[in-house]
Amino acid sequence: MAELTSAVLAGSETFRGNHAAQTARVETLRARIAAATAGGRPDMVERHRSRGKLLVRERIDLLVDPGTAFMELSSLAAYGQYGGDVPGAGIVTGIGIVHGLPCMVIANDATVKGGSFYHETVKKHIRAQEIAAENRLPCLYLVDCGGAYLPEQDRVFPDARHFGNSFYRQTNMSASGLPQISAVFGGCTAGGAYIPALSDEVIMVRDNARIHLGGPSIVKVAINEEVDGETLGGAEMHTRVSGVSDHLAEDEYHALALMRDIVGNLGLKRTMAPDAPAAAPLHDPEELLGVISADRKKPYDVRELLLRMIDAGGFREFKPSWGETLVCGTARIHGYRVGILGNNGALLSDSSLKGAQFVSMCDQRNIPLLFLHNISGFMVGIEAERGGIAKNSAKLVYAMSVAKVPRLSVIVGGSYGAGNYGMCGRGFAPRFLFAWPTAELATMSADIASNVMLELRRAKGGDPAKVQADLERIEAEVRAQYAKQSDPYYATSRLWDDGLIEPGQTRDILGLCLAIVTSVPDSGRHTPVFRM
Repeated sequence: MAELTSAVLAGSETFRGNHAAQTARVETLRARIAAATAGGRPDMVERHRSRGKLLVRERIDLLVDPGTAFMELSSLAAYGQYGGDVPGAGIVTGIGIVHGLPCMVIANDATVKGGSFYHETVKKHIRAQEIAAENRLPCLYLVDCGGAYLPEQDRVFPDARHFGNSFYRQTNMSASGLPQISAVFGGCTAGGAYIPALSDEVIMVRDNARIHLGGPSIVKVAINEEVDGETLGGAEMHTRVSGVSDHLAEDEYHALALMRDIVGNLGLKRTMAPDAPAAAPLHDPEELLGVISADRKKPYDVRELLLRMIDAGGFREFKPSWGETLVCGTARIHGYRVGILGNNGALLSDSSLKGAQFVSMCDQRNIPLLFLHNISGFMVGIEAERGGIAKNSAKLVYAMSVAKVPRLSVIVGGSYGAGNYGMCGRGFAPRFLFAWPTAELATMSADIASNVMLELRRAKGGDPAKVQADLERIEAEVRAQYAKQSDPYYATSRLWDDGLIEPGQTRDILGLCLAIVTSVPDSGRHTPVFRM
């Protein structure tokens, strides 16, 4: 296997300028994640603690094995929306190791609107379940949920991928043999009650945990019955009377210990070790900040990214002298074999055909795929169309779409138009999709979009003064729209990715993802757990 060599001079003025600009982006990302992961308002946090309750990430820290990584997903969901009142969309999701077994953790944050479900909360919850189902991960629900946020009911309740779909997924995962286990820490009302009620095994915390389809106020209105919350749906009642709960925990520490014990006795084993020893990259991953151009219009060689991600610089490049705008080859990341496709320019017919062949070969050889997006799109123009770009680009899209091996995507730069499709964008269901703070996601760049709209206006003609005024207005509006909507924080807020990550963290995150996707066990046939 050939070893890549770097042409980047770490002490150069260009490197230092890039590094400074990208460091500023990373610091912004860290600050925004810190604010989002702090939970709700300070008074809500204080009220939460006064009830003897742990914060959501404290619960997760006690649940997962000491010293292991917790890969949190979409920590900036709902960022910049709802006046900043719903950090993280009020829910924490991610993959953690419990008794050596990777599990999907889905945990409500009751300091954020009482753990109620907004539109993005539902999307985040369902996306976590989708990842769990694809990768055969048990689901551990840390429930502290007020149900649907009623003013959002039209964006939470009725549609195919709204709140009800999470229960459909939960039951079908159970039926497929994936354990669904809930620990209830607070109130669970209406739809929130179904999360534990549909679980295979349920733990409730004495005094604080409650489960009821309708809370005391709804009961009063509906049937004119006076009742307090503890009598209606408290932990002791549900454990001793209704049977909704299987275990009564004295406090949250006890509940988390019980959940760990349940997972430890599932009898599920999963070997996630790679088939080769891991080796450090030839260059420090932190150097990525100096490699990525500060000016988006200045290109850089994707191989320089690989040198700071893959093991020991070992890269078996496929067709290195043909279709050069798409770099393809196999390598290892933390010992796991992976086929990599990275952009070095627009996709032409030759690079599209090269990519289609490489994807098909990896699929045949059972090698997972990694797509590194930095793509303006497929080539346009007379020569490109006569060369069959429509047909040849479709071949790449087709090969990528039907590949059965796990596919991972990282948007490192621009990801525009059909280029996003060919490189396995969100619409093509990659197992995981992350983005850097340098990412831009849009149908096309602001420059091209504004020029298209300007040409359309010019073609209509009219009074020259009016035309000029319209052109200036259109250009300002289009550029403002694209600047806002192609921003990586706009995208991650709406869960168009699984989270913004630092470039220097990418290798380790990909290693965790590869460990998960390459160790998926055969699902076989299973019998569902019926709680009736």
